[in-house]
Amino acid sequence: MTSTADVGKTTGAPQMEDLVIEGMTCASCVGRVERALAAVPGVSRANVNLATERASVQTDGNVAREALVQAIRKAGYEVTASVPVELEIEGMTCASCVGRVERALLAVPGVQSASVNLATERATVQGGASPAALVAAIAKAGYTARMLDRAVSNEDAQAQRHADELRVLRRDLLLATVLTLPVFLLEMGGHLVPAFHHFIASTLGMQNSWLLQFVLTTLVLVFPGRRFYEKGIPALLRAAPDMNSLVAVGTLAAFGFSLVATFVPRLLPAGTVNVYYEAAAVIVTLILLGRVLEAKAKGRTSEAIKRLLKLQAKTARVRRDGSVVELPLDQIASGDVIDVRPGERIAVDGEVIDGDSYVDESMISGEPVPVQKTPGSTVVGGTVNQTGTLGVRATAVGGATVLAQIIRLVEQAQSAKLPIQTLVDRITLWFVPAVMVLAVLTFLVWLLLGPDPALTFGLVNAVAVLIIACPCAMGLATPTSIMVGTGRGAELGVLFRKGEALQLLKEAQVVAVDKTGTLTEGRPLLTDLQLADGFTRGDVLAKVAAVEDRSEHPIARAIVNAAQQDGLQLPAVDAFESVTGYGVRAQVQGVRVEVGADRFMQSLGLDVAVFAAVAKQLGEEGKSPLYAAIDGQLAAIIAVSDPIKHDTRAAIASLHALGLKVAMITGDNRRTAEAIARQLGIDEVVAEVLPEGKVDAVRRLKAAHGRLAYVGDGINDAPALAAADVGMAIGTGTDVAIEAADVVLMSGSLQGVPNAIALSKATMGNIRQNLFWAFAYNTALIPVAAGVLYPLWGMLLSPVFAAGAMALSSVFVLGNALRLKRFQPPQAQA
Repeated sequence: MTSTADVGKTTGAPQMEDLVIEGMTCASCVGRVERALAAVPGVSRANVNLATERASVQTDGNVAREALVQAIRKAGYEVTASVPVELEIEGMTCASCVGRVERALLAVPGVQSASVNLATERATVQGGASPAALVAAIAKAGYTARMLDRAVSNEDAQAQRHADELRVLRRDLLLATVLTLPVFLLEMGGHLVPAFHHFIASTLGMQNSWLLQFVLTTLVLVFPGRRFYEKGIPALLRAAPDMNSLVAVGTLAAFGFSLVATFVPRLLPAGTVNVYYEAAAVIVTLILLGRVLEAKAKGRTSEAIKRLLKLQAKTARVRRDGSVVELPLDQIASGDVIDVRPGERIAVDGEVIDGDSYVDESMISGEPVPVQKTPGSTVVGGTVNQTGTLGVRATAVGGATVLAQIIRLVEQAQSAKLPIQTLVDRITLWFVPAVMVLAVLTFLVWLLLGPDPALTFGLVNAVAVLIIACPCAMGLATPTSIMVGTGRGAELGVLFRKGEALQLLKEAQVVAVDKTGTLTEGRPLLTDLQLADGFTRGDVLAKVAAVEDRSEHPIARAIVNAAQQDGLQLPAVDAFESVTGYGVRAQVQGVRVEVGADRFMQSLGLDVAVFAAVAKQLGEEGKSPLYAAIDGQLAAIIAVSDPIKHDTRAAIASLHALGLKVAMITGDNRRTAEAIARQLGIDEVVAEVLPEGKVDAVRRLKAAHGRLAYVGDGINDAPALAAADVGMAIGTGTDVAIEAADVVLMSGSLQGVPNAIALSKATMGNIRQNLFWAFAYNTALIPVAAGVLYPLWGMLLSPVFAAGAMALSSVFVLGNALRLKRFQPPQAQA
């Protein structure tokens, strides 16, 4: 039901707000919400839809979204965000920036949660705040933001921005190096080689040397180093210092002291007149070097997304008005018919309406063997047509295709924050202010208690403290590992729908699996047909299938399908009869055919002992044998079962090798379930369970063993997937199961489970290494920079070496995360 309230004309530039409303139950609710919205000053039109639970509100452009939200809440209803708002953010350089942006977003009225990722440079915001308000809040915090438009690919634009950023950084690094090298040689050359010092003093003169260093260093700070001051000083003035602030204060302190020493040395105490131009210039140059290496490494962390994007076709040949035209993807609509030639990538998800070909679907299934496609077959965008020409009617285009959803899942997982990151964020938010306090304390302690020249010692050590602190390493430690880990998972056919699953999977103690469709193929097949003497397979199978063709039972369908696959013609059937509890009988080509259980054969006076050994073997395999009699003679023993997938045994062996217990939860009878468990080496069996009982089984297993991962594929698995610590859905399963899962195994193979768990362990181990390095680095080297080793061994850390160590710290973290790209699963994909 839709109703509209007109509440006057707009008084300015009109603006539309879309709100999702909870709690409306009838037409009266619609009217109540519309009246509440109409009463807000500046609202010109309100349209509320009960079916979609949405309100579209037109305002004069001066109405805050929060005013609309409050009006709806006062009317007794709740407003939620329809989808999270995703923003791209520029200007973040360290973990302190992340905390600052999150705080700015959380302060916006209507925001329920905000998650900012330094590695992806994106923010995800839940709540009722308008995107414009979010962008404005980020701008006020000192950063630049823009909406992420999911309707188009942002990856090319983002890649171009990163390429431009890297180009500018390389240019500035080259300029800084050229300008810094003479400064370094003039100052440090004299310290290292006394003869060079005398040469400079006797030719150029020390004052002229200092003036030359002043000019060159000024150029370094004003041009390549400008970025640190443009961002760092405003952040400092906002009482929200970041890494740029540390560099800005440290270099300006060294430069300022040198300026005084050069032009008004009488202001300094005797014995302290020295210049540190080389420190300021080298610090800027080394940090720019670190930024270049960091930018290059960051580009490599998102290669998985880039590879997925390369699978997308850019154009397609579409049948329009009796001709074929080539159109870009954004002009193709659902229902269009597309021509796909041999060797071309299929542009959209669709259904084959004409043609016959083989399609390489390895990007979805992991299976290297091409799949035959005939009219009626479904195809997936991004897969490659092999041999013939196909006509495909589009069923999903753009963001609705399977490939687009895979890319979205990978991006969401890469942007996720693990529980471990929460503590890191709390620490790093206060890290930079704490470092600045430590630098001031270092300066004061050296000034008051240090040896002469105390002022020089205080200045140099305070600058070293500012420069060596590296919040970047802390901020990048977790998100870069997640980016690379989830990207590698996508390459292996393991999609993490929720980043938290990465951390929880590592802690799993038991893996519970559904049987049908997970351990098995999910469809009954004729697996055994043993003949009595005097009978042939073709004749027996044709007659038995002809009788079973009258039945809709799954076992009957399996027998019929087997006959059809063998190319057998089914003869005509007369006098079909179903004998309740025994089997079926009919006349086929003038002879009587009976199919059923052993008791049926015994009632016909036939001895099944001839097949006793075969029947025993089938029973041990969990199969229920059937018998066929033709013209009063026992002709064959038949078994139909849901066959175990070819790679299930190896996958379970891999899980055991990882130290996990494996449990099977199934609705099948216990005898069949235990027979399958014996074949596969499964540790625990929960059989004869109804769908609603699977949740109780999951809870019991969790109580007995600890963290549990559940693997399933059907609608009846959705509650169990949601109840497990980590739900893992087979990608060939139902949409309901996939929506309820935390991890999707795209190949449809159980092999993805040990791969996912091993990847989780590797990623979390990588994160721990990164965090240990980041915290150990800062904990150990900040005191060294402050001069704690000087009383013992007379050792001080030069600000130049501090800058080099800081630059390499972030590069180490990124390099360590990139090792995950070489992760090899314990089970190779089939």
